[in-house]
Amino acid sequence: MSVRELVVLGTASQVPTRHRNHNGYLLRWDGEGLLFDPGEGTQRQMLRAGVAAHDLNRICVTHFHGDHCLGLAGVIQRVNLDKVPHPVTAHYPRSGQRFFDRLRYATAYRETVGVTEAPVDTDGPLAVTNTYTLEARRLSHPVESYGYRLVEPDGRRMLPDLLAAHGVKGPDVGRIQREGAIGGVSLEDVSEVRRGQRFAFVMDTRMCDGVHALADGCDMLVIESTFLDDDRELAIEHGHLTAGQAAGVARDAGVRHLVLTHFSQRYSDPEEFERQARAAGFEGQLTVAHDLLRVPVPKRR
Repeated sequence: MSVRELVVLGTASQVPTRHRNHNGYLLRWDGEGLLFDPGEGTQRQMLRAGVAAHDLNRICVTHFHGDHCLGLAGVIQRVNLDKVPHPVTAHYPRSGQRFFDRLRYATAYRETVGVTEAPVDTDGPLAVTNTYTLEARRLSHPVESYGYRLVEPDGRRMLPDLLAAHGVKGPDVGRIQREGAIGGVSLEDVSEVRRGQRFAFVMDTRMCDGVHALADGCDMLVIESTFLDDDRELAIEHGHLTAGQAAGVARDAGVRHLVLTHFSQRYSDPEEFERQARAAGFEGQLTVAHDLLRVPVPKRR
């Protein structure tokens, strides 16, 4: 059975707190696992969340500030220690190659797994699989930063009334799906487009075109909301978003499930992030993330 869910490993910005680990997010997408921004302590959080090194197929780093990448060394070494039987691909800004190299080879260990380096230096597709296309978009932060987006290919939804009207039944339903037509009846005659799911991961950034492009039409948007709206000028200065800004993006993009994360240690009331997101007019499903939370991707429309 396919599983599509977000496993939240850490939600703190800049420094961990007693209740929030540095960043870390695993997206389970059918049989694959994509690990986003493994900050310090990610390996231990994986253990607590029941995530194994064998679950990882891709590692996606948005930028090379420590709270988003210091866990890379431990994660890559764990992948090798556990002798993960499949290749693991790492995506990260090409401008941070020297940081990736230092983290990958921070200490001595035996390499048993081929970690494929696939650095990002432009907007557009990074990988195409049978179940998704992985894309990147440039963001606005003091260091080069990219957000990531998964887009599932559109499929077809069979319509029983039209199948019956055209006399297509039994094994012929499977045939028309495979072959595209049967006996003068086309697949389009008896089905409709089933829109593929969309997921986006947006971390440290000011408002910019990339944020809107990543969020557009998403079923799930995981987005930083480091600051509350009263500190909007501080957010702009440091290259971040407020809860209201993040929710406004989700509202305008038609996001179905908004996940707010990456919270400054200055705030003690998580519910205020939800209040400000609702005040910004977002009416969809809303989650204020906490460590070790599991959030299912919404079912297809």
